[in-house]
Amino acid sequence: MQETRQNRIARLLQKELSLIFQSQTRLMHGVMVSVTRTRVSPDLSICTAYLSVFPSDKGEELLKNIEANTKTIRYALGTRVHNQLRIIPELRFFIDDSLDYIERIDELLKQ
Repeated sequence: MQETRQNRIARLLQKELSLIFQSQTRLMHGVMVSVTRTRVSPDLSICTAYLSVFPSDKGEELLKNIEANTKTIRYALGTRVHNQLRIIPELRFFIDDSLDYIERIDELLKQ
């Protein structure tokens, strides 16, 4: 039962975070951020979000910017999901480099 609730909340947070990043990155031309996966701790206090950034060379710079603005992102998330969640989880962000890894393997296989 608990895992079902965790998954449901993780999907909700993924959807809302992606909408927040979509609206914020419109101001930055040529950069696209998508939330590929979210995981929520069993006590629902920590949300780990994996971000995919295009182009990938701007990923580290963007991650530093996002980590500096975590409080405002959490506040924006809270205004969106305050009816569904009692406590807004602490947010942690990581770069999801699985697409770069797949691309590298494809290049190696072509050689």
